[in-house]
Amino acid sequence: MSAVRSRFVVRTFATFVLFSVLAGQFWRNLGGWWGFGAVVAIVLVGSVVGLITERPDWKWRRFPKALIIFMLLATLSILWSFYPGASLLGVGLQWITTIAALFVALVLTWAELLRTLSVALRYILALSLAFELFVAAVIQQPVLPFFVEYEGKIPLAFYWSRGLLLDGGPIEGIVANRNLLGFIALIAVIVFAVQLAARTVKRGWGIIWLVLAIVTLLLTRSSTVTLATLVVLAALVFALWARSVHHQARRPVYIVAAASVVTGVAAILAFFPLLTQLLGKSDDLTGRFDIWHSVTELASERPAFGWGWVSYWVPWVEPFQGLAVRKGVTYLQAHNAWLDVWLQLGIVGLVVFVALVLATLWRAWFLAIDRPRLGVKDDAPFAASALLPLLIMAALLAQSVAESRLLIEYGWVLLVVMAVMTKRQQGTPAPMP
Repeated sequence: MSAVRSRFVVRTFATFVLFSVLAGQFWRNLGGWWGFGAVVAIVLVGSVVGLITERPDWKWRRFPKALIIFMLLATLSILWSFYPGASLLGVGLQWITTIAALFVALVLTWAELLRTLSVALRYILALSLAFELFVAAVIQQPVLPFFVEYEGKIPLAFYWSRGLLLDGGPIEGIVANRNLLGFIALIAVIVFAVQLAARTVKRGWGIIWLVLAIVTLLLTRSSTVTLATLVVLAALVFALWARSVHHQARRPVYIVAAASVVTGVAAILAFFPLLTQLLGKSDDLTGRFDIWHSVTELASERPAFGWGWVSYWVPWVEPFQGLAVRKGVTYLQAHNAWLDVWLQLGIVGLVVFVALVLATLWRAWFLAIDRPRLGVKDDAPFAASALLPLLIMAALLAQSVAESRLLIEYGWVLLVVMAVMTKRQQGTPAPMP
């Protein structure tokens, strides 16, 4: 009985951790930075206690080495950082996020991860739709975050919600950002669809939550998430195709996949103005071209080891002061995870980061398509669950081109969780429940 209670406590806290990293802006808007700091402290202490008390069984050889090297490099970058104080803060936050991710990855099973992630996503979607309905129907005007005072004209990006639900969106939800809410909805679509296919949830409730996730995704009107959705669908199609043929007859799968990537990139370049028009974007992708240009120039000044790790940009220190400002909004990221790593950790850090991501994607791909080689029968629950890491990685990689979320909060947690859990799964005959 005590063991059952222990697993319940573990799953409940893991749900809180996943909710907090997915909806960090909710805590900041609700309780300010002090309130958010309290949540961070709870996550850190709880994760450490969980790792100590649960004593997860893990072996050194089944731990992603690229993750260790990346974290060591980020920590050591304090020594050559242009802004050592900011780097100390950024590295500290990175370690807190990593510890939370390790708690999730090492303590939960695949089945528990799917379950806790599903619960966290349901809370976010339900609260977001209820919040947007309340703002639109009752308050009937835009709402600003609590504990924050603004002067002069307030940019639209500063509002918690603009109350546009009844107008068909775009909506920001409790996370105060339509791109962020849209991506959370995309992850929810993946998780809920996997649960339905794996038959780990009642069909009626599963369909309801899947529909709500799709509706939320559409209401955000996020072009970034629209493209990420297409990438996820492509990954799903190729994975199912690869599953349907013998592993020695998969050459056509890889040839068509490579050709599709080349064709897709060529089509984007050739029809870029038309594409931006269809997605409702400006020709400079809402200022991203200017940001990328500024970041590239800055990264070129210290190309080898970068300016020092800082995670979120710190706007009160050079060289971030005024680096990316658009329509009164100061952006705290390069809007491209790969450029951000190059800027902060140089080419050396970028190589390590690429190794971490590609190795995780490689393991996720073969976990998704090689069920028989893991010694597992071709049963539907495992077949569906095995797709989860690949589809989440596809979503994260697609978003990383236009956002740097892969390096912070939910992006980093999901990457670390997928990296560690797929590494532990590698070569293990036990199925994913």
